Amino acid sequence: MTKTLIWEMTIALCLLSGGAIATAHQRQTAVPLEQQLALDGAFRDGLYVGQLTARSGGPERPPIGRRSDDSDRASFLAGYERGYESVLSQRARKHEPAE
Repeated sequence: MTKTLIWEMTIALCLLSGGAIATAHQRQTAVPLEQQLALDGAFRDGLYVGQLTARSGGPERPPIGRRSDDSDRASFLAGYERGYESVLSQRARKHEPAE
């Protein structure tokens, strides 16, 4: 009886410590969205192309054909829109009348 109890306690302790370690690891590896986007090549490419297009006065027509994978196209499009809009909003702030 006591051997069984010792084994059950040992197994329970191992399971609890394993769960605690896994939870701590997940907290350490959780990366904020902005950092994930900064690491995504398709997003960065879209951001750059969007900024260039807006600065040159081009129309907002993202060249999503540059990417073959659907997830890369979505990332590229998100980056393009953010880059394009950031340049337009900077221009609008420059031309606002001062109060």
